[in-house]
Amino acid sequence: MFFCSIQLLLLEGISAGELIFVFLVVLLFFGSKSIPKIARSLGRGMRQLRDASQQIQEDIKTAAFDDDEITGSLNNKKEKKE
Repeated sequence: MFFCSIQLLLLEGISAGELIFVFLVVLLFFGSKSIPKIARSLGRGMRQLRDASQQIQEDIKTAAFDDDEITGSLNNKKEKKE
């Protein structure tokens, strides 16, 4: 079942004719004026998602380095006392 969902996401079984048909249906359904607006909105959403994930990764890296510095300074204090 998991394998089927991966195949759907990667669109392996879709030919060029099927893609053209899907594009025509989308064009008829949404109209030629709203498709650029939809594409722009999707692009902005993807950019915001990418920026948010990069910010989370940076926060995690920063927290990891802060933890190393705190642990290192505590170890140095213990060594100085001895």
